Amino acid sequence: MRTTTLGPNGPEVGVVGLGAMGMTFAYDMATPRDEATSLSVIHQALDLGVTLIDTADVYGPYTNESLVGRGLADRRDRAVIATKVGLEAVDPTGGPGGSPVVRPNGRPEHVRAAIDASLHRLGTDHIDLYQLHRVDPEVPIEETWGAMAEAVAAGKARHLGLSEITVTVEQIQRAQAVHPVATVQAEFSLWTRDVQDEVLPYCRDHGIGLLAYSPLGRGFLVGRFASFDDLPQNDQRRRLPRFQQKNLHANLDIAATVRHVAERIDATPAQVALAWLLAQGPHVVPIPGTKTPKYLADNAAAADVRLSPADIADLDAIPAPVGARY
Repeated sequence: MRTTTLGPNGPEVGVVGLGAMGMTFAYDMATPRDEATSLSVIHQALDLGVTLIDTADVYGPYTNESLVGRGLADRRDRAVIATKVGLEAVDPTGGPGGSPVVRPNGRPEHVRAAIDASLHRLGTDHIDLYQLHRVDPEVPIEETWGAMAEAVAAGKARHLGLSEITVTVEQIQRAQAVHPVATVQAEFSLWTRDVQDEVLPYCRDHGIGLLAYSPLGRGFLVGRFASFDDLPQNDQRRRLPRFQQKNLHANLDIAATVRHVAERIDATPAQVALAWLLAQGPHVVPIPGTKTPKYLADNAAAADVRLSPADIADLDAIPAPVGARY
């Protein structure tokens, strides 16, 4: 797979990454997890050149990093590990559907303890990309980012990034004043494009990588869901406004456009959705999540899909979806 560099000084990664969250967390939780398959997906990802593996301490909570660590136990030098700090689980099962209740925690003492715990779970002596999962409104970002910069100085982390739905240009600038920002992770796809207004241009102009999470619209863009009843039980998408039946039905034309372009160029809808993101610039790296080898191979092949200007124009014309994201 071709590669790109995140930030002015690396790391170098394959242009498509792997989100590991769903291997232990959030989606289709009524279905038992198959750890052996998840581990094989991590191994296959590296073989395909998908080197950026994205996780977080709070996923599980705390089980996702351990899984990734086991998957990379004898392959650490082939992977770029990206994990996160800044959220803590205050009740592991007290949320909707037995999901964890989390809250921001950007206190420096939390960051200092959290990175040591993450290193232990991941079975490594350093994290390649350490990301602030969410800015704590009670703690100045300079204090949180300063503690993360301490981890870089100590050799525990190599690069720092910002993450989540609330990242603003102002926050990026405030963090940059303390320590370089290598990446910003944000939801970005054909049905979530608000980062194009300010954050994406800022990242492009300042050499910051943009990690696009949920690049397949949480499965919607690939045509997996035609009705609310298609959603697995105990799945967080059942609580999202865009997946409620009335909104979901109104959004079907979006998936249909992706499918039509895919048929025209002999690709899959997933490959088209990912190729559109890759066409936004070399600083954009989608990180689709999967726990299935077939879908992993499909996603990785998007790196070789080239969209024509007409294809991109058709996809750019997709209207905004009906319903809020959360």
